[in-house]
Amino acid sequence: MSGQKTLLKISACRVTKRGTICVDSSRSAFRALINPSGYGRDYSIRYTKTQATGKAGNEAKFHASQLEKLRLKELVLDGTGAVPGTQMSVKDQVESLRDTVYTYVGDKHEAPIVQVVWGSLIFYGRVEGLKFDYTLFKPNGEPLRAKVSLNFIEYKSPAQITKEERRSSPDLTHLIVVKAGDTLPLLCERIYRDPSFYLEVARINGLTAFRQLQPGMSLRFPPLG
Repeated sequence: MSGQKTLLKISACRVTKRGTICVDSSRSAFRALINPSGYGRDYSIRYTKTQATGKAGNEAKFHASQLEKLRLKELVLDGTGAVPGTQMSVKDQVESLRDTVYTYVGDKHEAPIVQVVWGSLIFYGRVEGLKFDYTLFKPNGEPLRAKVSLNFIEYKSPAQITKEERRSSPDLTHLIVVKAGDTLPLLCERIYRDPSFYLEVARINGLTAFRQLQPGMSLRFPPLG
């Protein structure tokens, strides 16, 4: 570590034909003159509730991981000259940030994909909320300082989503909710393309009567083979 101060940078991105996200060098990036006071990263999981026959309550079942969210805290745009080497007005800084994270690109009518980099933080996403609060002015009303609320939601290309899900891949652990008519050999055939793994799956899940699967019960299918 050199100890050199690293400033927040937000760059517009594009998605290649292969589904890779990369910085779009044809568009200008936003560079903060003053770093935010911090940032927050929000993770959440969505569950579904299924009620088995004869049971009074519902059990929450894992459904999917939600897209990550990033919150930048107290990002300040300053045009008072208090920051050494600063010549951009607050108006110019606001326009730079809006152009990078908010302005529609082409005919897609959606916010651009951006890369947020600050120290060890590297985040790809789209702006979900952008708010400017002006707090200091010149006598003529021109703003000299603004506080920015900036929230992003993670972006994943269709190729990334397909690669990460790989729901039919045998090298990932699967959590399966049993449905009427399911059998352990049939589920093993579906997951591993080999029904002979049913005894090992029964052992992993602590099943003694694996022929009597109950609809609504959850079974783990870890990597095998």
